[in-house]
Amino acid sequence: MATDPFDALRLTLMQDVLPVGLAVVERARKGGAREVMAAFDGQEADPLGSLRQEGEPAASQLRQGLDRVSPGLGNPVMKVEVHDVATEMADPQDALELQEGLARIAARLEQLEQRLEPSA
Repeated sequence: MATDPFDALRLTLMQDVLPVGLAVVERARKGGAREVMAAFDGQEADPLGSLRQEGEPAASQLRQGLDRVSPGLGNPVMKVEVHDVATEMADPQDALELQEGLARIAARLEQLEQRLEPSA
């Protein structure tokens, strides 16, 4: 299945660029450009990965806020392919066991409902 380039871009922005950007903004707010440049001073093997990890909590909160505005906006829905599975080879014994299990559950639910009803 071909992926939509716009969905792929949005996913990359939300998962990779947003956390790094928020970490850079927070560092700049706290200590200015010097604090931002400290991330790239050579002490970290993967400075972008460190920034991504540092900004992930804030990015997660922002994505959740966007999802409250419009579901899927902050945490894009991943596309999947769905295929029917042939059920011809299902064992009839499995179906019988399932029916018996469901009957036991229904009986227990009835008992629970009777016990929860207010006594008259």
